[in-house]
Amino acid sequence: MTAKIELHLHIEGAAPPALARELAARKGVDTSGMFAEGGGYAWTDFTDFLRAYDRVAALFATPEDHRQLAEAVLRECAAHGVIYAELAISSDHVAEGDSVRFAEYLAAITEGAEAARAATGIEANFIATTIRHLGPDRAVHAARLAVACDHPRVVGLGLAGDERVFHPADFAPAFEIAREGGLKLTAHAGEACGADSVRAAMDALKLDRVDHGVRAIEDPALLARILDERIHLATCPGSNVALGSFPDWRSHPIAPFRALGVSASVSTDDPPFFATDMDREYVELTAAFGWGEAEFAAIARDALDGAFCDAGTKAALAAKL
Repeated sequence: MTAKIELHLHIEGAAPPALARELAARKGVDTSGMFAEGGGYAWTDFTDFLRAYDRVAALFATPEDHRQLAEAVLRECAAHGVIYAELAISSDHVAEGDSVRFAEYLAAITEGAEAARAATGIEANFIATTIRHLGPDRAVHAARLAVACDHPRVVGLGLAGDERVFHPADFAPAFEIAREGGLKLTAHAGEACGADSVRAAMDALKLDRVDHGVRAIEDPALLARILDERIHLATCPGSNVALGSFPDWRSHPIAPFRALGVSASVSTDDPPFFATDMDREYVELTAAFGWGEAEFAAIARDALDGAFCDAGTKAALAAKL
């Protein structure tokens, strides 16, 4: 099995539906409309996807819930050949600015990550991710929590959520806190909005990489800048196709990106929402572009270069690649 690196994966968005069903039944939560016929989660459009995501995330409320979630998500990753994953975790969903609750949460998901590593060998780190549509003040709280926790697995700050609200510059104070605290920086941009969204995020937030970034394909000058600044794009083709950013896999810009020399990797974003996993991503990209082992090995190397882990971890992962 090809060894894979996954940089763009939301922990609640990757919750296995079987685990969500079990938790809901145990807690007596009404799941009407939560699950799709195919076994994943139900949603209709981007706005409804965000609502459905929050509904699933709300099922995970206790440290034990979160421990189970982290272990289950990482075991699922490992089953599809992932040897290293960076999980987007959200204090907005679980702590709301409370440092004690955040510390309990981190302890729980760390325990889950260590159990998954013991069982499968997978390595994992966390990207503390603030939710854009909750506003800049919440982002500042999230950044302060991420820095203050001084946790070895918390390696970056991210920005996710509804790209259509606020401006990236509104989140510059939060990202400055994270940068000064030694964290790497990433943000969702160029998914629901165009190339200007990517440029604005790069300008305002001084990013080390961009999550999605796919609409940059519309702007040659921006692509030249991404190349020049060596910005990694953590793309999620299956997610982009499912949400309608592109009509099909053949239309996805990951192939043009890579042909131009842009560092772009493959991740699954929120796999049970989009009926995907890392194996399916590779199968669909092979069908669309005729890629094989050489291309996917190059993608994994670029993903490792774009990862936020330390040099020792990178060296160990490189040996496995």
